[in-house]
Amino acid sequence: MTRVTRQIKVGDVLIGGSAPIAIQSMSTFSPADTEYAAAQINALDEAGADIVRLAVPDKKAAEALGVLRAKVKVPLVADIHFDYRLALTAMESGIDALRINPGNIGKRENVIKVVTMAKEKNIPIRIGINAGSLPEYILEEYGGHPTAEGMVAGALEHVRILENENFHNIVISVKSTDVPMMVRANRMLHDKVDYPLHLGVTEAGTLYRGTIKSAVGIGALLLDGIGDTIRVSLTDDPVKEVKAAKEILSSVGLQQYGPVLVSCPTCGRTQVNLIEMAQEVEKRQKNLSGCGEQSRGLLFRKGKVIRSVPEPELIDALMEEIEKYENEGE
Repeated sequence: MTRVTRQIKVGDVLIGGSAPIAIQSMSTFSPADTEYAAAQINALDEAGADIVRLAVPDKKAAEALGVLRAKVKVPLVADIHFDYRLALTAMESGIDALRINPGNIGKRENVIKVVTMAKEKNIPIRIGINAGSLPEYILEEYGGHPTAEGMVAGALEHVRILENENFHNIVISVKSTDVPMMVRANRMLHDKVDYPLHLGVTEAGTLYRGTIKSAVGIGALLLDGIGDTIRVSLTDDPVKEVKAAKEILSSVGLQQYGPVLVSCPTCGRTQVNLIEMAQEVEKRQKNLSGCGEQSRGLLFRKGKVIRSVPEPELIDALMEEIEKYENEGE
């Protein structure tokens, strides 16, 4: 039986427990480029992102978060490396969560400052471990190269730092561009902790390759009942990350986003321009479930033929039937 993880809250979005899988993406703009960042974040929100992360590399970016926070509705996560002062400024500016590894921010007193404010403001912290940036001492301990075991050890090391300060408002991610390694690491981690897990294949690549790698890695874990929030990392417009994430969740049967497009592969029996029709229906985000005979198409409803329509009228007829079906459900 799949273990139910702890539940945390990022803004108004619940993660873990029995909450739906939250979709995340990341802005390609610095918070200091406030107008551009706000426009992109609002586009991601409209596309279906539940949470958006931003890189906060310097003081200027951290101080801009307050203005940005007022321009968008979706919860925001500040991604911070090494400088604990940026984390403090981000929290003061109204950020909803932090992505920061406590072992990388220096002395224990720095960790205490971050944890104290995070407790006061009920701000969760995501510990993020990437296979490509494991410290040398962990690499040496686990064979001199990145491994799933080393990634889990690194994550647990950071978790213990927060737990020693009695802080448990935690999300963990262990990511790799190597899909089997990423899957193995998350399965191992799932057996060791009850914190919610953030899934993703890091540096997955461009749209086609990155979507496939992400679908394989994230999908395998979701089918195991592992994972509470996901991000598809693509070298492309982040809106496409959100669309890919929604398709992954729909494909594994966890969350359905709109009608399902069902279309057969084409073969020598196809007598209509099925590829073009399917692409057009997909653009309209509607359901196509039928087959074609010469110059005509058959529309099915719950396995029964309801109409035979000439090819030029097929898509419009399909839309009419979908609208009729949806109205019946109201």
